[in-house]
Amino acid sequence: MRWPRDIKGAMKIQKILRKKIEIIPLREPLETIAGVDAAFLSDLVIGVACLYAYPELTFKEEAISVTKQFFPYVPGFLSFREGRAIIRAIRGLKKRPDLIIFDGQGIAHPTRMGIATHIGILLGIPTIGCAKSRLIGEYEEPAQKKGSWSYLWHKGKIIGVVLRTKDRVRPLFVSPGHRTNLKNSIDITLACAKKYRVPEPLRRADFVSKEFKRLLSAG
Repeated sequence: MRWPRDIKGAMKIQKILRKKIEIIPLREPLETIAGVDAAFLSDLVIGVACLYAYPELTFKEEAISVTKQFFPYVPGFLSFREGRAIIRAIRGLKKRPDLIIFDGQGIAHPTRMGIATHIGILLGIPTIGCAKSRLIGEYEEPAQKKGSWSYLWHKGKIIGVVLRTKDRVRPLFVSPGHRTNLKNSIDITLACAKKYRVPEPLRRADFVSKEFKRLLSAG
């Protein structure tokens, strides 16, 4: 896919890819799961993919990719800013992950094309969006106990859940990306958030991206 450099081109791609979204139960048991994240330094995008065995969550490997940044920060178009770097990092892993969890949205997005959905379609891999903040939608605050959740609604449709991953901490906004459904998204996110609010594969990807940025800055 050619990556656009303007909003008009990005909107056209979102419209084309939206027709390919599959919100379905996982077809195969998971053996591996990757968490991905990105950091930014000047005109560079640092993409990181961290692979874990699932469900035991033992770390297996990680890959880092650095690309030039061509697309500006625009809410709702995150995948066009950091997607190339993240895809290259995923492809840099020795083993292709069975599922990828993103620090961003799945279908909880104005066009249903959050970064998890977008990259899931491009790679043909099941994905989940696990965002720290809401992009769109209305919801009721879930109970304070870990595992509590409430539906996230948009224009009369359920687009995700607001999920408490740790007792009495701020919830996460979880939605299926591609080739997963809502139940998969809830169950897997909770299984990966054993100690902390943020699922472990995402925590490591966030740490590695920031540490690599620090090393480049010191460079």
